[in-house]
Amino acid sequence: MKFLAITLISHHAATSPTERFGEVVATAQLAEELGFDGFGVGERHEWPFLSSSPPVVLSHIAAKTSRIRLFTAVTTLSLLDPVRAYEDYATLDHLSGGRLELIIGKGNGAAQAKLFHVTTEDQWERNRESYELFRRLWREEKVTWSGRFRPALEDAQTWPRPLQRPIRVWHGSATSKESVELAARHGDPLFSANVSNPIEPYAELIDHYRERWAHYGHDPADALVGAGFAGLYAARTSQEAIAAYRPVFQARLDYQRKAGIPIVFPTLEDAIERSSVLVGSPQQIIDKVLRYHRRFGHEVMHIPADAEGLTPARHRATLELFQSEIAPVLRAEVPSRPFPSPPSSPAASDDRVPAVAGGTS
Repeated sequence: MKFLAITLISHHAATSPTERFGEVVATAQLAEELGFDGFGVGERHEWPFLSSSPPVVLSHIAAKTSRIRLFTAVTTLSLLDPVRAYEDYATLDHLSGGRLELIIGKGNGAAQAKLFHVTTEDQWERNRESYELFRRLWREEKVTWSGRFRPALEDAQTWPRPLQRPIRVWHGSATSKESVELAARHGDPLFSANVSNPIEPYAELIDHYRERWAHYGHDPADALVGAGFAGLYAARTSQEAIAAYRPVFQARLDYQRKAGIPIVFPTLEDAIERSSVLVGSPQQIIDKVLRYHRRFGHEVMHIPADAEGLTPARHRATLELFQSEIAPVLRAEVPSRPFPSPPSSPAASDDRVPAVAGGTS
């Protein structure tokens, strides 16, 4: 199994935006130091998030790290001009030495949809159209194209040409089949959100992805799935972990109530039992992840990168414990295909090099 740490860069009044961005970069450096496989930055365009520009944040992280793969989580293509998104991410691909991977999706939040004049009626069609153009721009030197939501292109050339040809693109999936269908059609990997509800709705979408993957003629063995987890606090005993995490969980409940978000898991005990939050001893967390794996078949998982109210010392301690005692067991128990290697020379990224099915190597 492979492990990502992901942040949406939520922000509250305790720190300035400058300090919050500094925390994110420091956490990415810590994730690399501890042995995480990837670090992801989400994209949101509304309060309380500062993640409106993932390519800028990830470019800075790329300069401060050397090995860890860099993910978007997610790139909201339904809101973006795919040509501009291509330019940003092709540039970042070079600056990171070919360490970039994208997770795309339509995005969440009424405020950001209003900001970009996207409606519930057209958001999925925008996401599909933008991705299909983005995909061509990444692969083709000149593109002629027309669609509904941006001006047509005729023999359009975009610069820079990317380092990775092609880049691996995951499709973020929460509750709708549209993203699952798009991933399966193009032979791309799927990343299940798996954070807001019990396991079964997410499992059903993953089952649907595998069914549609086979429908489009792809080898079932090449399907690749990732899954998110809603929180992490590991300690030597479950009692210690629950006591330390309870204020964090209560703050989350308070925010959900204030924001009018439906409460799915009203107590920490209920969340530990029915949600994907990982709170407990190392063995308890291992057992829970393996239970999810038996249902999902996922090879990659992400955990929240942020302290979420934990003290810096406790935050570092739980990440260290995760990597020293939990990750090694899960890596041994769940075989996973290697992540793509960064291109070592221009020839390594030549279009003539065949891509492995499913985007893995």
